[in-house]
Amino acid sequence: MLQATGIHKSYGKLHILKGVDLEVNKGEIITIVGASGAGKSTLLHIVGTLDKQDQGIVKLNNIDVGSLSARKLSAFRNEHIGFIFQFHHLLPEFTALENVSIPAYIAGKGKKQTAERAYELLDLLGLKDRAQHKPAELSGGEQQRVSVARALINSPSIILADEPSGNLDSNNAESLHLLFKDLRDRLQQTFIIVTHNESLANMADRKVVMKDGQIIP
Repeated sequence: MLQATGIHKSYGKLHILKGVDLEVNKGEIITIVGASGAGKSTLLHIVGTLDKQDQGIVKLNNIDVGSLSARKLSAFRNEHIGFIFQFHHLLPEFTALENVSIPAYIAGKGKKQTAERAYELLDLLGLKDRAQHKPAELSGGEQQRVSVARALINSPSIILADEPSGNLDSNNAESLHLLFKDLRDRLQQTFIIVTHNESLANMADRKVVMKDGQIIP
């Protein structure tokens, strides 16, 4: 479903990624681990089309994302890729329901359809009663689940998570890890997760280890 082949990336004279190959199948949970500076987040940003590689090809659903214009790439990203970050990036002036709905509105979906889908996801994640609460009124674990619902709103092909439990206490982190497995089982959702959390790394279908800009066999 996702193929990244021969990925190189440099920033100035610093060679971050040195010929990385990664393939992910539908319904897989992949974790990427390694020391800080190994290139994990850079790789995640490139396969998520947030950054562009210097060399190599990224294909998602057999589409070479590098061949898309900026406008088409933005629409493709919004439709096919969901993002979860360590710091939830929820808009403070909007309710949970409104935050979840934003990617659907960007995709041009109707208000009624979007609200129904957003409520459905919040219910699935145990947050239906919190739909009208703003981020400041939610716990850290609840805010992260809102960000998961937001990532799911457009039924993306893949969800990319960068240290998703890094800002949570151990109980909420464990709940989030179990949630990822549940979403994979229920929805056949595909995940690539960059993490330093050992328990999250080990619950994946496959753990990828990076060192010095390369994947260790």
